[in-house]
Amino acid sequence: MEEGYTSLPTSHSVGSVPAVVAEESRVPKTNLQIFPPGSSASGYQAPGTPYGEDVQSTSSWNGYFSISSYQPFFNVDTDMVFDRLVGALYPMDGFYTKVHSNPDLYGPVWISTTLVFMLSALGNCAAYLMNNGSKAEIAWNFDVNYVDWAASIIYCYVLAVPAAFYFLLRYFECNVGLIQLWCIWGYSLSIFIPTSLLLVIPLEILRWIIILFTGSASAYFIALNLKPYTEGQHSLFLWVIGASVLQFVLAIFIKIFFFA
Repeated sequence: MEEGYTSLPTSHSVGSVPAVVAEESRVPKTNLQIFPPGSSASGYQAPGTPYGEDVQSTSSWNGYFSISSYQPFFNVDTDMVFDRLVGALYPMDGFYTKVHSNPDLYGPVWISTTLVFMLSALGNCAAYLMNNGSKAEIAWNFDVNYVDWAASIIYCYVLAVPAAFYFLLRYFECNVGLIQLWCIWGYSLSIFIPTSLLLVIPLEILRWIIILFTGSASAYFIALNLKPYTEGQHSLFLWVIGASVLQFVLAIFIKIFFFA
C-alpha cells in the first residue's frame, strides 16, 4: 500500500497546485483615429492620409464620390480662411503659394453660398431702386426666382469649369489636382461679394465701371494662379486666356442678369 501511495505523481498530491503555463501576452489591435481629423501641426492633411477605414483617397475614382474623402479639406480655422480671402482680393499677395500644398474647400463653399444669397437679395434691391424707387405708387414684389438662378449659375460654374480645366491640364500632363482648381476658382468669386454691395447704387454708369473692374481683377487672378501649373506648356497659353475670359464673362452676366 505504501508503495502505491509513494508512486503517485506529486501533481495529484493533496494541497498541490498545478503549474500555471505562462501564455504570450496579446495586445488587442485598435484602430486609433485622430479627432478632429487633421489635428496635427499643419492644421489638416490632404486625402490619402488614413484617418480611419472609412476615409478614401481621392486619388482613386471611388474617392471622388465619397464624402469622407473631402472631410480634411474642411478642417481649417478662421485665420487661415481670412488670410486666403485677403490673398484672393489682393492677387499680388502670392495666393498660389498658400493653397498649392494645402488647398481647402471650406472657403469656396462659404464664398459661393454667400454670393448666391447676396446676388438674389441685392439684385432685387437694385431692381427696386432703379425701377420703383421714385415711383411709390407702383407695387413691387420680391422675385424669388433670383435665388434659383443664382444658385444654379454660381454652383455650376464653380464646379464644372474647374473640373473641365482639370481634365484639360491632366491631358497635357500638368501636375495639378482637382481640389486645387476648385479652391482657386472658389476664392476667385470672393471679389464679387463686396462688388454686389456696390452694384446696388442706382447709377448705371458707376455700376458698369465697378463690374468691369471686378471682372478684370477676377480674370487676372485666375490667369495668375493657373500660370504655375502651365509653365513650359506653351500650347496651354490660349486656354489660360480662355479661363480668364470666362471669368470676365461671368462678371458681365452678373451685371446684366441681376443688376440690370
